[in-house]
Amino acid sequence: MYTPEEYEEFIKSAYKGAQEPAASYAKKREEEDYHKGDKGLWWQVQFRDDAYNEACPVTPDNWEIWVPQAQPKQDPHQLTPQTLSELAYNSTKLPTPPVELSPKGDQLVVNLGTRVKLDGDFDRVWTTASINYKGVQMAATTVATPVALRIDAGTADADPQTCTYDLVKGDKGYTVDSKDAGCNVTYLRSSGSGTYPFKAAITWKVTWTDSADPDGPAQQPGLPDGLSTFEQDVTVHEIQSVNR
Repeated sequence: MYTPEEYEEFIKSAYKGAQEPAASYAKKREEEDYHKGDKGLWWQVQFRDDAYNEACPVTPDNWEIWVPQAQPKQDPHQLTPQTLSELAYNSTKLPTPPVELSPKGDQLVVNLGTRVKLDGDFDRVWTTASINYKGVQMAATTVATPVALRIDAGTADADPQTCTYDLVKGDKGYTVDSKDAGCNVTYLRSSGSGTYPFKAAITWKVTWTDSADPDGPAQQPGLPDGLSTFEQDVTVHEIQSVNR
């Protein structure tokens, strides 16, 4: 939040005429000479809202802290690219799988394999978290790459009940087409007057770089995989035939 000179100005302004214990706090900082002449910055706790709680207590020891420059032993309050990567990870929105069924979801047929493909452009997504404040410049980018599609027929009356397909990188992103795959869900019984809850889920491999470049080298430790899901009620018909 402050250089030593800015912190001195802040303390003298904010605590002018303050009563105890604030007066003693201001006196303590004055005796430290606000770390003027030292290399580093004053950091201050900031909250997204006013919901103070025991999980994040504010005390005179951590309300404002001095963090020296190039400190060999990492301070627990010091910001790192890994911290930014976790912020970016939590802010990443994974798109819903653009699943297209053939036959269409309201026209499936008993004993006919259900073909699955991804409709439209479907590519990796990334989010960058960064800071550029008072000489502190840092960034981290999380990159989520779709790697597999898993489908679930929504009923035990299917063979098989689930199938998993690896995604392939194409001209317009990652694709899958189960036309010639060895695994295609086949419904064995009609849904009658109801439906089956067909489900699809994309698994995303998540990596991060210590810059704003999504194509930078992946860093460690790794981040958990992501998952985005899609659900559709499907109707399975039974075709009646007449033998002569």
